[in-house]
Amino acid sequence: MKTLPDASALPAWRKSTYSENSVGGCIEVSDDYPGGVPVRDSKTPHGPAIIFDTTAWASFVTATKHGEFTAP
Repeated sequence: MKTLPDASALPAWRKSTYSENSVGGCIEVSDDYPGGVPVRDSKTPHGPAIIFDTTAWASFVTATKHGEFTAP
């Protein structure tokens, strides 16, 4: 897995619609990054981002949409 130490320079960050906005637990993703999907914590926009493989990210999104993950 790759990381970007400071992902603030990437354009077009968007918050996940599945994030818990009321408690500040938001993730953001950036589209059109070559070779992967950058994901960062919205509370630290100048912090690191994890780059997920596009196939792995697509599988995660599909599983989330189908309710395969539940909150404790």
